[in-house]
Amino acid sequence: MNALAQEIAAMIAEGGPISLELYMKLALAHPIHGYYRHKQPIGAKGDFITAPEVHQMFGELIGLWAAEVWHLMGEPPHVHLVELGPGRGTLMADALRAARVLPRFFNALDVHLVETSETLTAVQRETLLTCGATVAWHATWDDVPKGPMIVIANEFFDALPVRHYVYDGCWRERLVGLAPDGRFAFGLAPEPTPEIALKAEPGTILELGLAAQEMMTEIAARLTAEPGVLLALDYGSDAFHFGESLQAVRAHRFADVLEDPGEADLTAHVDFGGLAQAARKAGAAAHGPISQGLFLTRLGIFERAAQLAQRADARQKAGIEAALDRLARPGPQMGPRASMAELFKVLAVTSPGLPIPPGFEADTA
Repeated sequence: MNALAQEIAAMIAEGGPISLELYMKLALAHPIHGYYRHKQPIGAKGDFITAPEVHQMFGELIGLWAAEVWHLMGEPPHVHLVELGPGRGTLMADALRAARVLPRFFNALDVHLVETSETLTAVQRETLLTCGATVAWHATWDDVPKGPMIVIANEFFDALPVRHYVYDGCWRERLVGLAPDGRFAFGLAPEPTPEIALKAEPGTILELGLAAQEMMTEIAARLTAEPGVLLALDYGSDAFHFGESLQAVRAHRFADVLEDPGEADLTAHVDFGGLAQAARKAGAAAHGPISQGLFLTRLGIFERAAQLAQRADARQKAGIEAALDRLARPGPQMGPRASMAELFKVLAVTSPGLPIPPGFEADTA
């Protein structure tokens, strides 16, 4: 057992099995041994690749999207451009480079990055060293100052902990305990969870992203009090369904969720329907979700690719086409070159009364 596993095991031995939500929280955000506290997760040498790392086009389009949103907000003289879980800073760097073509928008910006990892913060500082904008870092969402804002959350909600419930005539929460050999093992709470009234077949698993919904509620509440827009891009579903999606990824391969906590990325598919419902309950407007492929197509990714190809050599053109395959064209859902076009969804949440954001005009709220 690694150090974090020993700490969690001692906690279970003393107080009994813990919720999967708490296990995930410790594995990802433990102040010393948590995955995002000490790992460099993104990139070929890390554990996974995110869309901004695939090609510059992704971040550029997000930057131009933000500029149009600023215009729809009435062009406030000062606006916070906020990114939640900004990775290596690649998306923000590309977005700001694109925003430079609109000087009034660029000059109105101050950038706020919400990041818990000191390792990633150091990388972000290096990436954004010459971005030309004022950048501030915050450990939590609550630390972001009030004011008009545009919030980007790319692969952020999928890293928030989930809870599992299993149906055996009633719903019981899935817990993490210790097997006789001392390893972590799943079990069920002895008491049922009566507030879940859904009917299902025995053995059915219900996965609830309550932490993600609570986070969305906090953001949407802020957007009801002051003008702003949130753009969430993540892998997940727009319709409710039973089953579990929790997975561990280490060195670009699937790993055991209960093995070596803190050494692998733990994620679950985002319940976009639940996020949209939470946003509306808090008083904000929600648009989408729509597929990432459709969203990027509407923003002009194929036109941008054609522009880049005009001054590209053969190798660069091949890279552009490969990026389009991953980001915007439907394709295989599994494997190292899996397409993000359909699996990834995009949701926009806006202050009440703001116009529909770019990319969502053809969809009902």
